[in-house]
Amino acid sequence: MQDFVVGADEARERIDRLLARHVPSLSRSRLKALIEAGHVTLSGRTMTDAGQRVNQGDQVRLAVPEPEDPTPLGEAIPLTVVFEDDELIVIDKPAGLVVHPAAGHWTGTLVNALIAHCGASLSGIGGIRRPGIVHRLDKDTTGLMVVAKTDRAHVALSRQFADHGRSGPLERAYVALVWGRPKPDHFTVDEPLDRDPRNRERIAVRKGGREAITHVGVETAFLDGLVAEVSCRLETGRTHQIRVHMAHRGHPLLGDETYAKGFKTKTSKLPDAARLALEALGRQALHAAVLGFEHPTTGKVLHFESLLPADMQHLVDALGAPV
Repeated sequence: MQDFVVGADEARERIDRLLARHVPSLSRSRLKALIEAGHVTLSGRTMTDAGQRVNQGDQVRLAVPEPEDPTPLGEAIPLTVVFEDDELIVIDKPAGLVVHPAAGHWTGTLVNALIAHCGASLSGIGGIRRPGIVHRLDKDTTGLMVVAKTDRAHVALSRQFADHGRSGPLERAYVALVWGRPKPDHFTVDEPLDRDPRNRERIAVRKGGREAITHVGVETAFLDGLVAEVSCRLETGRTHQIRVHMAHRGHPLLGDETYAKGFKTKTSKLPDAARLALEALGRQALHAAVLGFEHPTTGKVLHFESLLPADMQHLVDALGAPV
């Protein structure tokens, strides 16, 4: 417990900056998380806004909780298993499932589900919070993922993902619904990606960022080109890569609250059925439909395909006949 009173020279200061000076043993990010979690009170009132200004004489109390065991536990979360043997498991991830524990999502993740399903057989190379994880999908992106059950498989799969299929059999393809009809029918987006300096939760095309390459093909268009279905094949695997690259080309994904905010007015142009289907989707229209890789021990090339999930297929059907 940390208690202090705001002095005259500290009046009108942000509470996160005030705490950073009074409690130098904790980082700014840790203090912000504690504030947002309700562990700070100001004259008896719980504060959850790190930008809250303080007044002279305010009584500040910071209650730092006891550290939690970082080891994730198994949870009985249903999994759609596409393939499994002693070396690896391929699953079809649903929307809303976070891949591994992190701030704000310590439980209810894919890792928790895998621990319950696989027991102690998951590879430990990824660490206690990411056992067996060799690649990720965004929380609200659906589709195919492979997870290593042995260290041998983890090493072999990681090498394939690091190579991005340039010299090996790794294949990853996504289906996305985007605003507008991209031209030409086939193109490549080769733009480096990095954290957006103005919003650390976003990714942006930035000179000097990490190489990012997405190959795009237009599959069909709807409503005179208002919406298109595209396939995206990854040559690299950066955070939010498809979402940022398509937005950069002027064709953000339907339902993407982060990168398509300027396209919300287009929703009104959709037929009622499609507009309701998009609202029901409640996420970016992106699905990892194809996954291929070489089995780490047999050397056999495995290839998996996943149909669109029901909510995304409902949206496609509601868009009407292709044009």
